Amino acid sequence: MSHQDLTTGSIYRHLIKLAIPASMGMFFNTLYNLTDNWFAGKISDDALVGLSISSLVFYLFIGLLAGLQNGTSVMISTEIGLKKTNSLRPTIKNSMGVGVIFSFIIIILGLSFAKEAIDWLSSKDSTSSLAWEYIHILLVGNIAFSISSVAAGALMAMGDTVTNRNALIIGFFANLVLNPLLTFGLDMGVAGLAWATLIIKFASAIYLLTVLSRKLGYKPFPAFDKAVSLKILRQVLPASFNFFIMIIGSLIITGFVSRFGDYAVAGYSVGLRLEQVLLLPALGLNSAVLAIAGQNYGAKKHRRIAETYRKGLILSFGISIICIPTMIFLSPHMMAFFSTQTDIINTGVTYLRIDALAFFCYVTLFISVATLQAIKQPDFPVIMGLFRQLLLPLAVNYVLIIVMGYPIEWLFSSVAIIVFISMLITLLYTRSRLKMLSVSQ
Repeated sequence: MSHQDLTTGSIYRHLIKLAIPASMGMFFNTLYNLTDNWFAGKISDDALVGLSISSLVFYLFIGLLAGLQNGTSVMISTEIGLKKTNSLRPTIKNSMGVGVIFSFIIIILGLSFAKEAIDWLSSKDSTSSLAWEYIHILLVGNIAFSISSVAAGALMAMGDTVTNRNALIIGFFANLVLNPLLTFGLDMGVAGLAWATLIIKFASAIYLLTVLSRKLGYKPFPAFDKAVSLKILRQVLPASFNFFIMIIGSLIITGFVSRFGDYAVAGYSVGLRLEQVLLLPALGLNSAVLAIAGQNYGAKKHRRIAETYRKGLILSFGISIICIPTMIFLSPHMMAFFSTQTDIINTGVTYLRIDALAFFCYVTLFISVATLQAIKQPDFPVIMGLFRQLLLPLAVNYVLIIVMGYPIEWLFSSVAIIVFISMLITLLYTRSRLKMLSVSQ
């Protein structure tokens, strides 16, 4: 088996070497999503709103697979650090097996409840119909997302973020061809956007599996060993639940935003996507920290984990210095690229300028959560996520928006303040856990 040893050498070099390809891949993946938004806007404003809503609902169900990628990466990176390469085969195969089970669960839950979630978020039947037209195709074909998640997580743990980057870049350019061909050329409308995504995702899954098989020396067909699967689930489920909480939190905020109209929902959704573009370097660092800290945890190099965490935060601060002014000063120009509707633009600009104040808080949370996952402490992020993304926003904004009738600026401001408080608590907790590890070494 070929892999990169992350337990020796310069941590800064490892962080940058892994983070840059990961960030580039995420950048093109986000551009991919923005491209879908752009083509949906060319269909109609209702199509743009429908796509925005259906994307949120789809990620609510697909959250299981986000945890699968991180959980697989943690398990494999730890075993690589322990030099237990023989145990990689059952881990990877059972990760594939867990992914298959998750896919069936997503299909059942999605087809049962996605329509109701869409109707809850939209105030227009035409918008709901377009959203369902898009999402039901992806729900049925979500096995492609499952395979890609496991393969990408395994490759990341082995120090390879280039392969997934290549898949995402090629997928973006393929989307530029398939979207207009299916949507307008074959007159499939919003369904064409979904079919383009599904075709590209299956092709990416095949590519990632081919590269992973070559590195491993065998094909990782799905397996279903109870003992191994339970170990995987111990890492996967908290990460999946944390992502699930994040999406539920987004839906809650979107629900509050929807009280200001469908155009406000579209503006918030586009603003959120633009913010995600700026967060990509930090998310790339998050992947790098997870892989580096995971291998060093397996090798019991605990002080090196603390050094990885500290240097990850330093690089994240540098990213924030560039991105925060961008969100504040360039947001009107960025929003105007996606819509000419004044209400959509104004909502997106308002969100970006207020949330810029919490930008470094987000990147600190990313690095902290990745570090905790790597040292097999996945539960605290779930607890904090419940308070940060569900309980506090729901309670605070119920009072601010529904009871007191304050404008949308108060909604976005409350989110930023809650993120700041959560960041401080998570930072202190992560530092305490790392200190305990260093003392035990």
